[in-house]
Amino acid sequence: MSEPLVLGIETSCDETGIGIVRGRTLLSNTIASSMDEHARYGGVIPEVAARAHLEALQPSIEAALTEAQVRLEDLDAVAVTSGPGLAGALMVGVGAAKGLAVSLGKPLYAVNHLVGHIAADIVTPQSEPLEYPTIALLVSGGHTSLLHVRDLTTDVELLGETMDDAAGEAFDKVARLLSLPYPGGPEIDRAAQGGDPNAIRFPRGLSRASDMEKHRYDFSFSGLKTAVARWVERCEAAGEQVPVADVAASFREAVVDVLVTKALAACADLGVPRLLLGGGVIANRRLRDVAIERAEAAGVTVRIPPLSLCTDNGAMIAALAAELISSGRRPSTLAFGADSTLPVTEIQIAESPTEEAA
Repeated sequence: MSEPLVLGIETSCDETGIGIVRGRTLLSNTIASSMDEHARYGGVIPEVAARAHLEALQPSIEAALTEAQVRLEDLDAVAVTSGPGLAGALMVGVGAAKGLAVSLGKPLYAVNHLVGHIAADIVTPQSEPLEYPTIALLVSGGHTSLLHVRDLTTDVELLGETMDDAAGEAFDKVARLLSLPYPGGPEIDRAAQGGDPNAIRFPRGLSRASDMEKHRYDFSFSGLKTAVARWVERCEAAGEQVPVADVAASFREAVVDVLVTKALAACADLGVPRLLLGGGVIANRRLRDVAIERAEAAGVTVRIPPLSLCTDNGAMIAALAAELISSGRRPSTLAFGADSTLPVTEIQIAESPTEEAA
């Protein structure tokens, strides 16, 4: 099957994503977000996310089909995120995908959410296709991971990940400390405008010489969040007005510095002159600008999918499945469920056995 028509379902967090691709061509990318429902709580509530997915799935599928100008019967396969993510939210998508695939008599591909973020690059119009190997830095509300991608469908290695808060979580928590609304990423970005990124030297987690041997590619943002909290507390205790712009800019600079430094260290150590950025936090303009500037100085090429494909979406899940199909991989069986801690090395889950093995 040269250019399979695939519908992808993504429900790992608070966004219901339905995407349709034909091979490496994006036909539709429909996203229904429940962010406004979570804003009142200052963060994602798993039960609220799961209910929102239930309500959004059918209209989102219908909207995606209309945009792509195809029918369910035209599909060659259905794909779904099996993990990682919020267990309840994942269950909604997995159940819907299984029901859809069985009712249509179509093959089903259960895939990894994180690897899907890399696959978003495939359906992005580029002058040159993605080369392997590449280093991938994925930064979102729930994940901060550094990957060595030798082949998208067969060989993805986890180099490092966050030991505590993900970068997106740290943005949300610091925004709360500064009395800024949820979600924190764009609010910190706005608050940092006009601020001095060098006003306060906040710590860079796991960046000391003593950390390098064991945690060279790992991240930690919990200590940074605590350092911001202590700084704000001291300022308030002294009766001084908190310089929100400077705090936001200095915090953001600390996060960006660690992310870019460790990603480029992986490129240098492994001799890979390519860096792919993905995940919702890539919407942070300072992160993109610093990554491009410092990568250019290091002789590293940076690739960034459109922001609509950086946040969680169904198109990236469909794209990964289309690559699996084109590479000859068999469909998944129905013997899989939602796996909230699915390792990135498991690109496809529950692949059907060969006839010989069966």
